[in-house]
Amino acid sequence: MSACFGFGMVAGPVLGGLMGGFSPHAPFFAAAALNGLNFLTGCFLLPESHKGERRPLRREALNPLASFRWARGMTVVAALMAVFFIMQLVGQVPAALWVIFGEDRFHWDATTIGISLAAFGILHSLAQAMITGPVAARLGERRALMLGMIADGTGYILLAFATRGWMAFPIMVLLASGGIGMPALQAMLSRQVDEERQGQLQGSLAALTSLTSIVGPLLFTAIYAASTANSVERVGMVWALPTCSACQLRRGLWAAQGNEPIADRGNDRPMPCGSRRLPASYTRPRSAVGTLAQPDTPDHEQDADDLKRTQRLIQEQPS
Repeated sequence: MSACFGFGMVAGPVLGGLMGGFSPHAPFFAAAALNGLNFLTGCFLLPESHKGERRPLRREALNPLASFRWARGMTVVAALMAVFFIMQLVGQVPAALWVIFGEDRFHWDATTIGISLAAFGILHSLAQAMITGPVAARLGERRALMLGMIADGTGYILLAFATRGWMAFPIMVLLASGGIGMPALQAMLSRQVDEERQGQLQGSLAALTSLTSIVGPLLFTAIYAASTANSVERVGMVWALPTCSACQLRRGLWAAQGNEPIADRGNDRPMPCGSRRLPASYTRPRSAVGTLAQPDTPDHEQDADDLKRTQRLIQEQPS
């Protein structure tokens, strides 16, 4: 998915520039047509992920904050979603400031800025297509996530002190390599919930991404303006902020460290590790101790019916 994003980042400016040569309205019509094609694809080609009965639309579901309520009490999921939010917020720094920073620090013109964006898109796509999978398979998702954050932080620090335009291009290699962290994080999150909660999870992640796209540009452009008001020499200091934010990610990663899915510990049946723990009054069969981590059906709603069903599942385990 991230590789597709990188290819789109390269193709979008190129197609927009070509169509803009014919008419200033052409890029917008083309974008609308592609969006309509996506809509039709979703309507007719994408399979339904929710295999159970359709649930009626409830009034509470219209609350924009309700998309996060399902994760309440799921410690690992909540912690990893906090990590996701911070990483997406950090990603808004180059999205909001790359053009302004290039003009102020390196005196880039529009052509050079376009070339730099295309170059980053190519590097990002190559990193996603060729590096992410092998790194995650060899090091594990958690270490791949940490490696991505280290690469990102190092790239931001170096960019803060770059004084020549050519320096930005080798730094892009680090920034593109940092993109391996987000797919690893999303994979970790997806394995914490069962199939029926995947839609809610992805909806919550999309909501967090939208929130950062609102808050991030306002926050970082304000910081950029304040840091450069009296001295142009401090124009790059805003790039150091994302590295400082990495310290806030440790809690989420530590929370996930001791709660990895059963599949990662040699069991052939993965179970969601983000579910609430069973009450202390529940007694597991002796033969299941050490092999049964949680019931097949996660206790998401924590109502009486779910608790009874959970207890029945445990009692049915072979002794």
